[in-house]
Amino acid sequence: MRIAIVGGGPGGLYLAALMKQLDPGHEITVWERNAPDDTFGFGVVFSDETLGGIENADTVVHEAMESRFARWTDIDIEFDGHPFTVGGQGFAAMARKDLLHILQERAAELGVTVHYRTLAPDVDELRPSYDLVVAADGINSAVRTKYADAFVPSLDQRTNKYMWLGTDRVFEAFQFLVKQTEFGTMQIHGYPFSDGGSTFIVEMAEDVWRGAGLDSTEGTQFPPGVSDEDSVARIREIFAGELAGHNLLTNNSRWLNFTTVRNERWHHHNVVLLGDAAHTAHFSIGSGTKLAMEDALALAACLHEHPTVDMALTAYETERRPVVESTQRAAQASLEWFENIGRYAGQDPAQFCFNLLTRSRRITFDNLKDRDPGFADLIERGFANAQSLPESAPAMFQPFSVGGLELKNRIVVSPMDMYSAVDGVPDDFHVVHLGSKALGGAGLVMTEMVCVSPEARITPGCTGLWNDTQREAWTRVTSFVHDRSTAKIGLQLGHSGRKGSTRLMWEGIDEPLDADNWEVVGPSSLPYGTGCHVPREMTRADMDAVVADFVSAARRGADAGFDLLEVHAAHGYLLSSFLSPVANHRTDEYGGDLANRLRFPLEVFDAVRSAFPADRPVTVRISATDWTPDGNTEHDAVEIARAFVTHGAAAVDVSSGQVTKDEKPAYGRSYQTPFADRIRHEVAAPAGAAVIAVGAISSYDDVNSILLAGRADLCALGRTHLYNPQWTLQAAAEQEYRGAGADWPAQFAAGRRKPPTSRTDAVRPRLALLRETPRDAVHLRWTPGRAAE
Repeated sequence: MRIAIVGGGPGGLYLAALMKQLDPGHEITVWERNAPDDTFGFGVVFSDETLGGIENADTVVHEAMESRFARWTDIDIEFDGHPFTVGGQGFAAMARKDLLHILQERAAELGVTVHYRTLAPDVDELRPSYDLVVAADGINSAVRTKYADAFVPSLDQRTNKYMWLGTDRVFEAFQFLVKQTEFGTMQIHGYPFSDGGSTFIVEMAEDVWRGAGLDSTEGTQFPPGVSDEDSVARIREIFAGELAGHNLLTNNSRWLNFTTVRNERWHHHNVVLLGDAAHTAHFSIGSGTKLAMEDALALAACLHEHPTVDMALTAYETERRPVVESTQRAAQASLEWFENIGRYAGQDPAQFCFNLLTRSRRITFDNLKDRDPGFADLIERGFANAQSLPESAPAMFQPFSVGGLELKNRIVVSPMDMYSAVDGVPDDFHVVHLGSKALGGAGLVMTEMVCVSPEARITPGCTGLWNDTQREAWTRVTSFVHDRSTAKIGLQLGHSGRKGSTRLMWEGIDEPLDADNWEVVGPSSLPYGTGCHVPREMTRADMDAVVADFVSAARRGADAGFDLLEVHAAHGYLLSSFLSPVANHRTDEYGGDLANRLRFPLEVFDAVRSAFPADRPVTVRISATDWTPDGNTEHDAVEIARAFVTHGAAAVDVSSGQVTKDEKPAYGRSYQTPFADRIRHEVAAPAGAAVIAVGAISSYDDVNSILLAGRADLCALGRTHLYNPQWTLQAAAEQEYRGAGADWPAQFAAGRRKPPTSRTDAVRPRLALLRETPRDAVHLRWTPGRAAE
């Protein structure tokens, strides 16, 4: 093959070397606009996983890198003068300049032609002459820009300011130095990369940056290689204590805003993107160099394995994209956490430390417990002590009170529509469905959305509370839960609005009924999506009727014995559609700005709160974002939550989306938890209200991690409880917990221990003369001179 590589950074050079190693007959040419000794940045960090791949692919490169590595296992966190060390992690770093020299030498040794100080020919000139053109030309890729219509790039520039610096202070471990200044929170991301220096990245929110006077050079165009010395001097002054008399080192150092790069496609004909040209991930979770070298390995392998360039590039993208997108999801969570780091300034220092470590959701409590048992124990005890709770219980099994309602643990069975009622009446199915979840150990079991009138139903199979027959049927459900378990049961009340009169979910979700449709209403005559009902715009009389329906249903719910009532103001149903500017185009006092859009949902909430017994809590579920342009955002959600809490909501159940069919959610594990986190810190906790996190939470480890970090007070799980109604009790068995937070029904008590399997039923003899002592964390520190040893 004839291969042209635009960009002689680590990704481009590594690809060239790998391809030459696979077949010396390949003719490979690299163009690099900088000199071979030019390099920007200081250190690069690698994971053991990536290093294993490099070792397998090219032992020469790996051995050369290995001899230059700084290695350590600790993370040091200093939060406003409070130091913590967490061990057992595992890091390897080296100077970026050293890495480039290794790859340059390897490429030259293998016969790769590299043109330094030379701009690559135009890609249109390269394409006809080469079998493959690789765009490894970085975040500002000219190749990507030229073929933007084909690659469809998305460049998301973030708000925080950061500057990449170095220091001759050699850190012993990864350093997170979080400093509370008179201007706000600033942080340092630091790590050693050699015997002589460390990376020192300064980051802060824009308002903090301006308040500290670091914006004095804003708008200045620095020539290539020239650093912002005025800002560096100011940083040296602010972080004098952290530098401990050592120098700051510059290398093209100036203020930047991180840009997340994504592309819908990574290849176009015989042109392919690699590294930062294709994708970026925030520096707080890893190295762009690491990702670029992983790209190079995957691309080289696919080119070698497939008979045509097109097949190889398709295979490369198919294999590599899920890995990168997973990394980018973690990076997005991490960068957003650091953008909002000031939110956690009031946390207990140890909890702040745990919060920081688990910010990307890749590290969890169980991970830390395995790596550093002592630190995990500190966090678990601190959580319990802060709330005067039993120390011996995992966080999920600690009790909690919602508006005076005592729950035995922090697990909620999320409302899930079952579409299995006739004329709104719950039957044996609902007794078994909700009763089994109560027997399964959850602290609070929520009904599906119970509709306040026949016209409020989503489908003909929805349950209701508009008559006494339904009330009596619900009494049977609540009686079973109260008589047979120690769980509490909550009623979710709602009105479908413009999403009503549709088929059962398994017959066609959101599709109108074939016959017997009823009229649907909404704040405006706007359908939920193409092919959906067009609602009639509600009049004041319609609103009064809906308020009355909610009041009647709330009173019947109280009579039926529900312990808690949740007003459903999420997911695009009636109250949610009033809240969203996507669905609400009214021009009267119920439309327009957020205060007006809140007016009717708050009227309903106030009426329900008055109708439900004062000693039982009323909560609200909201959609924290509409996931669509011009819709509600997380910023709106904070104000929506604030309004409901001010009106007496004992808890906010934080979901998202389902307001329009045009939504584009950013799905992922625990993907809605950051919304709950923000609402808890900015609204609920200061007011004494609770927050419930929901959305792709499926493991007890994730639940414990969310609770211990202070991101929510309770966790609601839906599909997980469909998969396993006894999920909570099983989680207790897995964690070897026995206590009031997971009380087993007498009939199920024999299941407290995990059943034996082919791997666990053998009883092993003692073969060790001395018993092992409990494992402590591995604390390996970096000290100068170790590489030479």
